[in-house]
Amino acid sequence: MSEKICIVDDNLVNRKLLAGILKREGYEFLEAEDGEAAVDLILKELPDLVLLDVMMPKKDGYQVCEELKRDQRSAHIPIIFLSAKTQVEDKIKGLDLGGADYVTKPFDRGEVLARVRTQLNIARLTKEVLEANEELMRKQRRLNEDLEAAAGIQQSLLPQEPPDMEDVAVAWRFMPCESIGGDIFNVVRLDERHWGIYMLDVSGHGVPSALVTVSVSQMLLPHRGLLLKKAMTPPPYYKIRSPAEVLNLLDWEYPIERFNKYFTITYLILDVKEGLIRYSNAAHPPPILVRRDGTLELLEKGGTIIGMGGMLPFEEGEKRVEPGDKLVVYTDGIVEYEDRQGRFYGEERFHGVLKGLRKRPISELIDGVIDALMDYGDHNPPRDDVTLLGFEFRGEAG
Repeated sequence: MSEKICIVDDNLVNRKLLAGILKREGYEFLEAEDGEAAVDLILKELPDLVLLDVMMPKKDGYQVCEELKRDQRSAHIPIIFLSAKTQVEDKIKGLDLGGADYVTKPFDRGEVLARVRTQLNIARLTKEVLEANEELMRKQRRLNEDLEAAAGIQQSLLPQEPPDMEDVAVAWRFMPCESIGGDIFNVVRLDERHWGIYMLDVSGHGVPSALVTVSVSQMLLPHRGLLLKKAMTPPPYYKIRSPAEVLNLLDWEYPIERFNKYFTITYLILDVKEGLIRYSNAAHPPPILVRRDGTLELLEKGGTIIGMGGMLPFEEGEKRVEPGDKLVVYTDGIVEYEDRQGRFYGEERFHGVLKGLRKRPISELIDGVIDALMDYGDHNPPRDDVTLLGFEFRGEAG
């Protein structure tokens, strides 16, 4: 379809001259002889371009331009002013009102066509950009809906309520930096006295990282065989795998080449009868044992990231806990949280807050850490997932 151009001029000769130029180039055209008729015609037909005389009866070109630019139906239509005026001030006035260009009388055919083509090309490109932008916005809305759904799935993999652990209270906070993130944790029952505790942090953010967290969390379900293995022994015919053994299996199962991702993880086995923790870390921030007297002990035994294919063995550590002690497991989103000047929260500040809150119930301690973190950064949105899991030992440990 050829583009439609509206010629607005009170001089019949000028209208016929312009109509002849446009017709030979294959453009459709409309004509109006005064400002009032021009506004009515343009709002009715919505042409692709307006050639607008300045000096006209009833409404001059400046008034017509101003009225058209105020109306959403016609605001996007480019306007080329036509005038015998050559003063710079007159041209500036027309451009300030929203005009796209200016052609002075008497008309030069080549100049008129060049300016018409230019404005129509700009209008076409603008329309294409707006349509492309609208399509991108539609896709973004669909993507946001998908991300929200994926975030709901990921949230469903987290503990939905505190586990029923004998003489142990549990609390946590999880703050993904995007709608879905690369952190995940869980507390799973291994048998009547042993609980498996893990927290992992996949490199990167968004969908790819979240997919890895989902995969690993499914592997770490007790019935999948990674945490428990069958054994030819008297009932219950299984054996609890040690933390180092679990990390070694994950290291072989998730080489970096599989997803182009690696992850850190800490895995602990808590014996609630003996008050004993066995653990191993794969380059994850070491869990912190907050003793009742305020002493902090870091659970540092372990090895490198998951994904190296058994390059290095994982060491194990063991700690005994007493009533009043607390265990805090976290991801590096805590210590690497930045304030608005880009300064890290840091381990020293984090440890200080833990000491100050050590006498609070574990739920209050966890909330207090997050409050202190956000206060430090003036509630600056975190750039990494922030995950914090805490245990308070209240029974009679062995």
